[in-house]
Amino acid sequence: MNLYQDYLNEIEERKSQGLHPKPIDGADLLSEIIAQIKDVNNEYREDSVKFFIYNTLPGTTPAAGVKAQFLKEIILGNEAVAEITPTFAFELLSHMKGGPSISVLLDLALGNDEAIASQAAEVLKTQVFLYDADTARLADAYKAGNEIAKDILESYAKAEFFTKLPAVPEEIKVVTYIAAEGDISTDLLSPGNQAHSRSDRELHGKCMITPEAQAEIEDLKRQHPDASVMLIAEKGTMGVGSSRMSGVNNVALWTGKQASPYIPFVNIAPIVAGTNGISPIFLTTVDVTGGIGIDLQNWVKKVDENGNVVRDENGDVVLEQAYSVATGTVLTINTKTKKLYNGEVELKDISKSFTPQKLEFIRAGGSYAIVFGKKIQTFAAQTLGIEAPQVFAPAKEITKEGVGLTAVEKIFNKNAVGVAPGKVLYAGSDVRVKVNIVGSQDTTGLMTAQELEAMAATVIAPTVDGAYQSGCHTASVWDKKAQANIPKLMKFMNDFGVITARDPKGEYHSMTDVIHKVLNDITVDEWAIIIGGDSHTRMSKGVAFGADSGTVALALATGEASMPIPESVKVTFKGEMKPHMDFRDVVHATQLQMLQQFDGENVFQGRIIEVHIGTLLADQAFTFTDWTAEMKAKASICISQDETLIESLEIAKSRIQIMIDKGMDNANQVLQGLIDKANKRIEEIRSGEKPALQPDANAKYYAEVVIDLDIIDEPMIADPDVNNADVSKRYTHDVIRELSYYGNDKKVDLGFVGSCMVHKDDLKIVSQMLRNVEKQQGEVKFNAPLVVAAPTYNIIDELKAEGDWEYLQKYSGFEFSDALPKQTARTEYENVMYLERPGCNLCMGNQEKAEKGDTVLATSTRLFQGRVVEDRADKKGESLLASTPVVVLSAILGRIPTIEEYKKSVQGINLTKFKPVSTKL
Repeated sequence: MNLYQDYLNEIEERKSQGLHPKPIDGADLLSEIIAQIKDVNNEYREDSVKFFIYNTLPGTTPAAGVKAQFLKEIILGNEAVAEITPTFAFELLSHMKGGPSISVLLDLALGNDEAIASQAAEVLKTQVFLYDADTARLADAYKAGNEIAKDILESYAKAEFFTKLPAVPEEIKVVTYIAAEGDISTDLLSPGNQAHSRSDRELHGKCMITPEAQAEIEDLKRQHPDASVMLIAEKGTMGVGSSRMSGVNNVALWTGKQASPYIPFVNIAPIVAGTNGISPIFLTTVDVTGGIGIDLQNWVKKVDENGNVVRDENGDVVLEQAYSVATGTVLTINTKTKKLYNGEVELKDISKSFTPQKLEFIRAGGSYAIVFGKKIQTFAAQTLGIEAPQVFAPAKEITKEGVGLTAVEKIFNKNAVGVAPGKVLYAGSDVRVKVNIVGSQDTTGLMTAQELEAMAATVIAPTVDGAYQSGCHTASVWDKKAQANIPKLMKFMNDFGVITARDPKGEYHSMTDVIHKVLNDITVDEWAIIIGGDSHTRMSKGVAFGADSGTVALALATGEASMPIPESVKVTFKGEMKPHMDFRDVVHATQLQMLQQFDGENVFQGRIIEVHIGTLLADQAFTFTDWTAEMKAKASICISQDETLIESLEIAKSRIQIMIDKGMDNANQVLQGLIDKANKRIEEIRSGEKPALQPDANAKYYAEVVIDLDIIDEPMIADPDVNNADVSKRYTHDVIRELSYYGNDKKVDLGFVGSCMVHKDDLKIVSQMLRNVEKQQGEVKFNAPLVVAAPTYNIIDELKAEGDWEYLQKYSGFEFSDALPKQTARTEYENVMYLERPGCNLCMGNQEKAEKGDTVLATSTRLFQGRVVEDRADKKGESLLASTPVVVLSAILGRIPTIEEYKKSVQGINLTKFKPVSTKL
């Protein structure tokens, strides 16, 4: 087969979509291209040279290996290409970032030709993506007396790969572009329904915001060629809902600058801003690309003459504009004074955007270069037997006398790397920490694989306790896109050393379990640090951080993460849950009561929520920690009682054993190792050697929130408030309403029980409600479709054993089949119950959706515009979020029930209950 001809056919197809040739990652195709380059009479030679130089992906892609070897032959004089001189070949190698290119450069630097060795050394001095095999070669050559190796090591020890980079410009001119009013979810920048194209950066870039917005951004760039376009969330927070590396990639593609002239569609240095700043996990992604994130605070609370906050007729805080950032406004960022200016007028101190560490990320073109650079400098200094000079900004270390530690401070201190023995650090300190558990999900996994290739990593760090690659985000529909992408992803991750939901060899049943549930099970130590490629990486054991695909790759490759220790907000409870309330209502009420207690200020945003919820098992507690993503918290920690934690660990062990029994463990017996760690932790708790994690009694918190359970008397619904006259208040997750607000005339077009917010008891509640309604009415008739998706297969197995699944089947009009999974997404629904395959389903919005314009009542976490349901020309789609019993009854009635109907329907049902601990944890 002529792969090049196939490539030309693909190019023609892409032209019709307004796209350039797809970057080359395959070795076989590049080998054909090289053969055509060598043939001076080949009709395709000119284009082949261009593809080789400008369109081949770097790192550890198969194509990169072929490219590096050919460049080596040119440098050695074994091949001659008029367009690629040996000097130019070295330049191309310098842009390949790592992997085969480093191996080739080391071959040349440590070879016998002095001139070539010297040139190779100069290129190597600019490189940072070296791994153990590479550094070992350098160390061995140095010990053998090789002067070139010594020269390279001396350069690394001085960190010349960083110090010789151009300084960050003192002034950066920007022109503003308001992308939307209110919170901007990453769905606007990278829609979930386009997840399949994320690894094709140019194609995926077409989905950012709207084609009209893209044209407006291009017009601003033409009008202001000396300025960068700054994307703004006016009256809101930028990048809520997900880390979404693809969102930052898209912003960079339209507003940033090309990382290298020889790497297509990889842009860096985007500038984003929001009235209420940048979502924490999104800001991490901005740092990865060497970008700038700014907290504008250009709208502030209005106060009266007495200093009291002014509220409108709805009780909402009134905001007034401090300064304008209307689209097309030209502003100046001064990186020296760290202030934002409009001409000579100072608008805002933006020091938080230009900490010493962030300035290093900006200068180096991204945080990875700094992370790897520090490792290389340390290695070189140790090999030379010298002390590394202070080149990088010293880590910020905050210590306090007489102050106790919060839970997150304790975890970070335990897992800290490179901190002087005995030194205790507090919130605000910069820390490198060991990562225990890593999760990669399937719609970002292909990007994580690309990042691993780009940073030349080939095997998981041995210090990682366990890592999992999910298949949940593409579980609903096994379409051509999923069939093309997912097996490739699973093979890559399996080879890398990750436990994978699908077996590349097909020897165990594909597991489409929701990644967060699996990570919650395989976290077997509440002192663990977890990094996952999704904003809902929020475990109820340990502290978990949702991260972009690149940070996940970094954690897999190095076993580490770097970040400041976050501040904490302590959440405790008082009172007693009413018999008819479900724990989901407590979760929503927490958000409402917090906002009420702090005059509309979200004290959770960007901080750790330390929730004292010790009587709930990990499965149920996860409902709270999961929702903290919607609270805009950076992460959360559950403070548990000893016996509750032991029971949770026993459940986790049983579920890990099921994975082992399925054949999912690998050669390193990672899963068995997790069971061994769980057993050790249980013994430590039982013996009293190391009780369950608790904060110190005199720990210092940013704020403390006490939730009153006594005043929660009705089910609580999170409403997108789609018709609010103030567009900035739509789709925020902050509008929490009681059931009675809706009366009995709010039509519901579809109900959804599923996503990571539900656990086994929720599925039992569905079964129990069907029994109740059948007993009361003689039959169950659905007046709206009800979609039910269990989060994991083991929950289905347990429900089958306990008799609940049989009852669900009785009233289902559709049941998933693993043997015959759907190949097309459902676009219309009947008024029946659909028992769907475990996975994310409607919550992800990338495969299944409700019908356009529907009013959906869901147990999900997502109410963003277009996520679960898209708008119709004559009606906005809306996704209201509620507890399982409210959703089920709404589907049966075809409307939101009254409080009386609700109470009657849940009589005798074991709703998820929570009782505050009687003694202080």
